Amino acid sequence: MATRQVKTVKKTAPAARSNPIRKTADKPKAAPAVLKLVNTKSANKESTATSAPKPASMTGPLPPIVTLKHLAEWAGYNHGVPKKQAVEMFTGFVADIGRVLKKGSKIRIPNLGVLQVRIRPARPARKGRNPATGEEIQIKASKASKKVAFRVAKGLSEAI
Repeated sequence: MATRQVKTVKKTAPAARSNPIRKTADKPKAAPAVLKLVNTKSANKESTATSAPKPASMTGPLPPIVTLKHLAEWAGYNHGVPKKQAVEMFTGFVADIGRVLKKGSKIRIPNLGVLQVRIRPARPARKGRNPATGEEIQIKASKASKKVAFRVAKGLSEAI
């Protein structure tokens, strides 16, 4: 029967190993109360984002008409923003869109489309016929008008 030989190896710490205690020894340590406060703030932030119940409009079927308040409520829930603040943000966003369109600029929103103001030229007065009687009538001139037009993005129109 062969006998086993057991080698004993004595481990030594390599010279290049870094010691984290030495690195932090030069830096001032934060007070335990400050660390506890930071940890509780981050814990509260996480719990509030997940503990809020889903809005009713998100849990059931979609409402027949989705309003700005619905969109704000959903965005607020998804991004951890209070509903009131989200509604204010969306209302301001719509006001900014109106201001930009009044100045004549286009608004391009990727994957949604382009909003722009289109000007319909005025038409001069002209003669026409009454289709019921065949009598010739005078059609008055129309005024130029401005309308907001929305052109849907290709990706969205294909998805629908």
